[in-house]
Amino acid sequence: MEVILLERVSKLGQMGETVKVKDGYARNFLLPNNKALRATKANKERFEKERVQLEARNLELKKEAEAVAAKLDGQTFTLIRQAGETGQLYGSVTARDLAETSTAGGFTVARSQFVLNTPIKTIGLHKVLVHLHPEVEVTITANIARSPEEAERQIRGEDVLAPQDDEDTFENPEDIEIPGVPGTGEQPEV
Repeated sequence: MEVILLERVSKLGQMGETVKVKDGYARNFLLPNNKALRATKANKERFEKERVQLEARNLELKKEAEAVAAKLDGQTFTLIRQAGETGQLYGSVTARDLAETSTAGGFTVARSQFVLNTPIKTIGLHKVLVHLHPEVEVTITANIARSPEEAERQIRGEDVLAPQDDEDTFENPEDIEIPGVPGTGEQPEV
């Protein structure tokens, strides 16, 4: 099916271009979301009449997105989740979780604007791409941790999955004295 794009669509084309797409993509995504019109003679004429208004609206939306992008770019959002000792989450972090966390942080971002090819399933710092407008995108950091203290350690760059050094470790195992067991502890010199 041929359609006229009403806004820039990534990997497809710019506003005003007539492109050929699969019927299902046009019917299920482009047309219902007002991103395109069917490429009929009447729609082409209608688009040319409304082109100036569409470009002005697009420019206004782009400026709003750039204002949000200036504040949002580089932000770190912490999400506390349960995980095993290996760092594997018992669930996963999805775009919905990221949208809720960013909204709680004072930014209004829809979950459809987060670009996650697969859900996040491990603890750590994860870079996430956010499409605020077809021409404006930013990167945020999702800090997934088991506790707020662990999140702070991750931000400082510590490896939270590395085994911790306990203060009870001994340099020399022969120095350990076990009461009632001969041959442990300080050995007399012969």
